[in-house]
Amino acid sequence: MKSNRVSLTLALFLIVSITPAFAANKDIIELQTQVQQLQQQMTQMKQSFDERMGVMRNLLEKNTDAANKVSAAIDSLQSSLSKQQSDRAAQVDQISGQIQALNDTMDELKVRLAKLSKQFEDMQAAQQSMAVQQAQAQQQAQAMAQAPAPDVLYNNALRDYNGANNDLATQEFNDYIKFYPNTDLAGNAYFYLAEISYKAGDFQKAVTNYDQVLQNFPSGSKAAAAQLRKGFALIELGKQGEGAQELKHVVQRYPKTNEAIQARDKLRKMGQAPAPRSRQ
Repeated sequence: MKSNRVSLTLALFLIVSITPAFAANKDIIELQTQVQQLQQQMTQMKQSFDERMGVMRNLLEKNTDAANKVSAAIDSLQSSLSKQQSDRAAQVDQISGQIQALNDTMDELKVRLAKLSKQFEDMQAAQQSMAVQQAQAQQQAQAMAQAPAPDVLYNNALRDYNGANNDLATQEFNDYIKFYPNTDLAGNAYFYLAEISYKAGDFQKAVTNYDQVLQNFPSGSKAAAAQLRKGFALIELGKQGEGAQELKHVVQRYPKTNEAIQARDKLRKMGQAPAPRSRQ
């Protein structure tokens, strides 16, 4: 636009400069007419251009305002989103804390429940044990009520033993031990059971019953005989060393008894030196 104005000015200058010389020339008049027309057209073009520039400026201002509004809206939206995210983060943290607290409470409840379950199982076991003991006590009481008197039962068993009725004697001696396990005659019953096993060749079972006499009734009337016979049973089992040791104990503990005499005799036959007599 600026270059057009310069060109027009130069043209006018040239025309004006030559006008005095050619004022009468028809061509000059026509040229002047064309210049005027060109000036009018330039003026119209300038007006049109100014109008269009005004419209564009107006549009640009409107677009700028719209862009500013959109930017402000975006900033507001971003701020709102940031705030929402911050609030949500806080809510998430709060919910996470609550969930963790619930989990801790649940773990504690599980521990308590496990303890209660164990206590309940222990109570059930104790109750069952008490029920079993009660039932056993009732059965024992009923059996005791039905059992013969101790003297009668023992004498019947001893009579059958002396009569070589070993099966019946075994049953009766076992019944005596079952019903009257803490009496002195219970030791005798174990001894005779051991003797029955010894005569039957069941030396291991005999040793077991002899031990019952020695362990539970060490001061009973059958203690010396039980230790002597235990030594014999061990020798029969091939345990000469253990058997000889039992016989030496008989000599030491019961030196003046018939059992001590039998023990010394057996030791001499085995080539074992009898233990010295203990001084009374």
